[in-house]
Amino acid sequence: MTAVATVDYAELAQHLAQANPAPATAEDLADVAVAYVDFAVRRSVLFSVMFGEPCDHDSPERVAATEAVSAYGADIVSGCFPDSDSAALATAIWALVHGLAFLHLDAKLDASAPSAMSATVRAAVHAVLDLANAPAVLPG
Repeated sequence: MTAVATVDYAELAQHLAQANPAPATAEDLADVAVAYVDFAVRRSVLFSVMFGEPCDHDSPERVAATEAVSAYGADIVSGCFPDSDSAALATAIWALVHGLAFLHLDAKLDASAPSAMSATVRAAVHAVLDLANAPAVLPG
């Protein structure tokens, strides 16, 4: 399973990079988010293998592959939102997109048409980013 997951992580990283080779804006980040969910939907069995068990920390290849995908997402967020807590925002975006992937896989959200899936993912990503960039409102 570790070997399969390692290869799948590399394929996911390639799929994300193809979606937008040089992401620099919130819309670019949305492109990458759509690519993540698209990968999950089109490769559902492999995606489940990738995330169905904890990472094997005794496999340097798998650790490197998972870290590469995480670092790619974190780099996009820090580049797009340099004044934010980029680590926290990257975690929030990954949690959102990963959750959206499984909601589509579990047929809780419409994955029957790529356009429907894309619209849902883009709207959710932009909603979170709008909140992240909104001025803080102090009580009272």
